[in-house]
Amino acid sequence: METSGRAGNLFEFALLILLGILWGVPFALTKISLTTIPPLTLVAARVSIAAVTLWMIIALSEYKIPNPRGWVGRLFAQGIITCVLPYTFIAYGQQSVDSALAAILNSTAPLFVCLISVIWTRQEPVTRERLFGVTVGLSGVVLIAGASALTGLGHAAAGQAAILVATISSAVSVIIGRRLNAIPAEVAAAGTLTCAAVVLVPLSAFLETPWQAAPSTASITALLINAVFATAVGFVIYFRLIRTIDAVNTASVGYLKPAVGVLIGCSLMGEPFTWTTAIGLAAILLGVASIHQTEPIKTSWIALKMGNRARAV
Repeated sequence: METSGRAGNLFEFALLILLGILWGVPFALTKISLTTIPPLTLVAARVSIAAVTLWMIIALSEYKIPNPRGWVGRLFAQGIITCVLPYTFIAYGQQSVDSALAAILNSTAPLFVCLISVIWTRQEPVTRERLFGVTVGLSGVVLIAGASALTGLGHAAAGQAAILVATISSAVSVIIGRRLNAIPAEVAAAGTLTCAAVVLVPLSAFLETPWQAAPSTASITALLINAVFATAVGFVIYFRLIRTIDAVNTASVGYLKPAVGVLIGCSLMGEPFTWTTAIGLAAILLGVASIHQTEPIKTSWIALKMGNRARAV
């Protein structure tokens, strides 16, 4: 049983790493697509293509689609919180915020999950191991992005606030995503992306007049790869992880995305690989591994506090 449990844990950890890769690659692909496709139009097309891809797979499979009457509201809310708010606010924020600082701010999702767990849900144990992992992982992102990026804090406040709103929305989406555990991960992903597309397609049409765009072959190719692999496949893995590991674990993928982006930049774009980068990558892996620690936890901070109060009474 113990061996089986460890094997299962390693499998989930491998899925988390794979999700980090799938969601780290789009940084380069999006940069290619944005050369000829407006940002909101790109996001709308990405989620729409991913949704169609997943529904085609579901139609050819034997997945049982639940009665939509009981799930449309939840899927719509999930689509807004998981896709519409984060993608829209990041698109706005990155217009005025340096990409390095944006990566740091966007990597604070595990920290916000911990805070939300303490203040609101009280369902996620906040342990020493996790606090260590969250701190070390975030430090690794800072090292990779460059600590000098933090000097930009306070400037372009509206843009930074937008990125933090997107990050908090992503943190909340991980927590409330468990409400969809009763339906297959593929259906949850397809439904979430479809509901997001229902909002993003008219929004992009209203704000950007996408029919006037002239996308290049490279932009379209990057968009298709992004939509099918990073979004369609990525969201299926995401919804699987939400139900098999907890929210803090799943949110730690936010540390892996900039790490993958840096590795791609070093290997394909000739960016320098320094000792600081190496230490940052090691810190990220150590942080994610610490968060993913499955050894029995002595007690959470909340349980310890409540226990002390009970003994005092």
